[in-house]
Amino acid sequence: MRSLVKGFKALSDETRVRIVNLLLERECCVCEVVQALQVSQTRASRNLGMLYDAGFLSMRKDGLWSLYSLDWQSMPQHCRGMLEAVRTGLEGDERAVADRERLRSAVRVGPACAACGEGRS
Repeated sequence: MRSLVKGFKALSDETRVRIVNLLLERECCVCEVVQALQVSQTRASRNLGMLYDAGFLSMRKDGLWSLYSLDWQSMPQHCRGMLEAVRTGLEGDERAVADRERLRSAVRVGPACAACGEGRS
């Protein structure tokens, strides 16, 4: 039950739902999330950390960057169901569409971006 509650808590915030929306499209580094959602680096990092701790995300290093993606293989079945509900709930949502559009033009911005993901594995 603890994993279930942790999953619901992780998805109970608009910023985290918006991050999931981006990660349903592709893996992202923190700086890409910052650009797409137009939020601070601290806010993006903190919310990625909460999703990571809840078991929704995996992180891999690629040179200087820490890249986050949805961890479909390792997450519990109930978490997969939650993400599918998010996907369905965001269909046609104007803000979600705008976030994904900004993600298309987001770029990785150097060493500062790598520092955002330090401490996660």
